[in-house]
Amino acid sequence: MSPDVPDTSRLGARVEAGGVRFALWAPRASKVDLVLVDGFNNQRNVAMTAEVGGIWSVFVADVGTGQLYGFRVHGDWAPERGLRINPARLLLDPYARAVTGGVDYRGHIHDHIAEDDFRPDPIDSFGSVPLSVVVADTPPPPPVLGGRRPMAESVIYEMHVRGFTKTHPLVPEHLRGTYAGLAYPEVVDYLLETGITAVELLPVHHYASEPFVAHRGLHNFWGYNTLSYFAPHAFYATRGTMGNQVAEFKSMVATLHEAGIEVILDVVYNHTAEGGHEGPTLSMRGIDHSAYYRLTGDLRDDYDVTGCGNSVNTATPMVRQLVVDSLRYWAQEMGVDGFRFDLATTLLRNEHHHVDHQHPLKQQIDADPVLSKVKLIAEPWDIGPFGYQVGGFGKGWFEWNDRFRDHTRDYWRGAVHGVQEFATRLAGSPDLFNNDTGRPPQASINFVTAHDGFTMRDLVSYDVKHNLGNGERNRDGSDNNRSWNHGWEGETTDPEINNLRVRQILNLHATQVLAVGTPMLLGGDEFGRTQRGNNNAYCQDTPLAWVNWEFEEPWAGIRERLARLLALRAKYPTLRPDSYLYHTEVCDANGQGLGRVDLAWFNDRGDEMTEDDWRDGSRRLLGMYSSSQSEAFIAYFHSGPDAIDVVLPGPPWAYELKIIWHSALDGELPDAALAPSSVLQMPGRTVALLQCVVPATGPDVHAMALSVAP
Repeated sequence: MSPDVPDTSRLGARVEAGGVRFALWAPRASKVDLVLVDGFNNQRNVAMTAEVGGIWSVFVADVGTGQLYGFRVHGDWAPERGLRINPARLLLDPYARAVTGGVDYRGHIHDHIAEDDFRPDPIDSFGSVPLSVVVADTPPPPPVLGGRRPMAESVIYEMHVRGFTKTHPLVPEHLRGTYAGLAYPEVVDYLLETGITAVELLPVHHYASEPFVAHRGLHNFWGYNTLSYFAPHAFYATRGTMGNQVAEFKSMVATLHEAGIEVILDVVYNHTAEGGHEGPTLSMRGIDHSAYYRLTGDLRDDYDVTGCGNSVNTATPMVRQLVVDSLRYWAQEMGVDGFRFDLATTLLRNEHHHVDHQHPLKQQIDADPVLSKVKLIAEPWDIGPFGYQVGGFGKGWFEWNDRFRDHTRDYWRGAVHGVQEFATRLAGSPDLFNNDTGRPPQASINFVTAHDGFTMRDLVSYDVKHNLGNGERNRDGSDNNRSWNHGWEGETTDPEINNLRVRQILNLHATQVLAVGTPMLLGGDEFGRTQRGNNNAYCQDTPLAWVNWEFEEPWAGIRERLARLLALRAKYPTLRPDSYLYHTEVCDANGQGLGRVDLAWFNDRGDEMTEDDWRDGSRRLLGMYSSSQSEAFIAYFHSGPDAIDVVLPGPPWAYELKIIWHSALDGELPDAALAPSSVLQMPGRTVALLQCVVPATGPDVHAMALSVAP
């Protein structure tokens, strides 16, 4: 714990012998009341006692697990000093481990009257706001079977707890869309058979819809609107919201861990569901506006670098500790294996709102004995000044690589000049991550699609977004999709277009799987999930955004071919190097050179790329050769529309070759072994992975046998 904060281990509601101890940090309050709520909605106020460091606490006898509660904070209403304290607001405990009830968006949920943002509303918010729930400590789930995987072996699968199983035909109806549904045997088997090693869950911290979304009759679906940093989202539980959500989440983690699948949470510590100061007051704003949130210079308005109305103020030591305490709780008590930090740059802004990679929060996380051992993934940008920080998070951190995403999309739609940057992305983006901090290439999270944007099927089916269903006149969502509809906007029955779209999806998958780094797949992309061109389905808790498990042709065959490629990657370490490759000669166990290098780039003439080749803006084919002492592979990435003759490498690069995976149609590429220096006709827009027979010792290769994957 940071030396400049009081002990936070008592914050929240702690079940003790004979009762519960409640504690809240409210540094500028003049008085704090604990509000206990019974089953008949009767309120009982209990005065809390001020302690050192701004903490208020009280022990209440004869209450226990399942007790509903909230806080009323008393003090100054002084927006000009960053204080919006209004005791008429019943506030959630920032350390609550469970939340029950919803938000009545037509109730008195704002701290001010409708006519004036800066005059307090005296009407009680009780009945219009959710309540905190006392939850007793229970054992954490067991760790993942076999221990956490090194990142070089990881295949991350971004998914939505509710959306993934909401229509799953093999999941019992009462379990669909829940934590228990995600842990259902057929779902777990599906993940394993696909080749997934870790699920990255869209936010499961308890969240609420934005008022403007609710007033349109829609709901926040993605969950990037956090209300409580310790509580699992209540409405993903099957059996009530009085703490059952905690037990069910732990059970889900235990089941996934038993199968060897890690659990990574997408966490939103950069802003909360309270939005800007004109938004609802549900928790932290009513405790201390300027302590919890970044404010403008006059202290009256929120300083927003997230685009969501507010920005959590990690320049405050106790707020930093709140984040660390939350992370440790989810890692230690709830059993998760890592975190993906939404808009992570916001968390590194100092008291002047400047980005600081020596930020105390980052130092706390890096030095923490628990958090330093889990997977830490940054979305390395926000919308504030100098918010784009890709490559800057340093050792121990992994980052979403949007440069990989954008250039991979451009390469396969033919919107690039040459292959030089494509090679850089395939090599693990060393220009971004290979710096003096000693980061491995797995620091690059190689993704092509994610929750935010088109699905992969839509990426190859739509030139423009189609978001009218969101109620924002198609103004929401990115216009920079780098997509291509392949000749027809949206769905078509034309088999030629659909077959080409399927091939392009396989090309995109192959690029992220074969590139050096950590592949991240979007749930459903492996069988052509579509959102009908909606690239911002954040408010679509509807079949549009739910995974449709009725597989359609020709999309249904994608998963089998992707799984085969992932199995090859898992089998052969050469296809997933854990360090950067530098065109270094490969040697045998005695140090004798074998005449080949660990990474080389080939043209279509059977030679290594020349300077002229790299400068050729019309080039649309690149061969990526990877080699170790006993293994060698060459992957050809051909984005041109027409077939091209490719001369295969000869000795010492390969003494025989065989295609072990490709994205072409059946019969377009040969199954038989191929001679070195022979000619292979590569179909247009195709990836082909070839295994090369190479000697592991010395130059004598007589009697070598071809050993290929089954």
